[in-house]
Amino acid sequence: MKISVLQMHICPGDLHANLATLHRLMEKAMREEPDVLLLPELWNIGFYPKPLSGYAESESASRQCLADLSRQYRVNLAGGTIVSSQDGKFYNTCLVFDRAGNLVAQYSKTHLFSPMEEDKDFTPGNGTVSFSLDGIPCSVIVCYDLRFPELTRKLALNGIAVLLLPAEWPITRLLHWQTLLKARAIENQIFLAAANGAGSFPDGTRLAGYSAIIDPWGGILAEAGQEEAILHAVIQPSIRQDIKENMNVFADRRPELY
Repeated sequence: MKISVLQMHICPGDLHANLATLHRLMEKAMREEPDVLLLPELWNIGFYPKPLSGYAESESASRQCLADLSRQYRVNLAGGTIVSSQDGKFYNTCLVFDRAGNLVAQYSKTHLFSPMEEDKDFTPGNGTVSFSLDGIPCSVIVCYDLRFPELTRKLALNGIAVLLLPAEWPITRLLHWQTLLKARAIENQIFLAAANGAGSFPDGTRLAGYSAIIDPWGGILAEAGQEEAILHAVIQPSIRQDIKENMNVFADRRPELY
């Protein structure tokens, strides 16, 4: 499986500019014929202009754009996240489409970043998702979810081989980003693809960039810098069996103690 990650330069609050960036980068990325393409968190409006109600109309346009692009390019598309609304509540939601443009999974961020009062504007999701892309078991978490190891461990125990992670992580916590990405891959013996944004938050804080694709040993298969970039890497899920034969941490767990 070949995974491509778009580290987009995101313009806060400018849906039309971000749609144009997505089309431009996706056209370029598809020259490498990836099987799966991953976008950053809130790629269409940034993290995040207020009030959210002013951007609710972007949901249908963004959702349709993602479905159309996955169908046009015949690629599995993990569409970062967009603001979705239901019953007057807003969710930070990742939509995953198959090669035919069908929605195969939908996940709303479960851990909301209280230091930036995300919890005051969004409603947390209440469930995880697992799904198959080209026969390979996958899942998705979003940004701050990375800090909660129990979430990724639950997904690993459910048998995923690949974890997809859209984010808008700041440069001030770049060390945490790089360390936690490797830790989640190593401790769960999974592949991890992370798409971070490039550019700035509405308050001017720079995004970290450094999107990455990491193997189950913690090896970096591809990594970006701070600027706009496209990453590509071929992953081989079969190597996970070799790893487990040499170090099966799941067989040695003591869940009765924790």
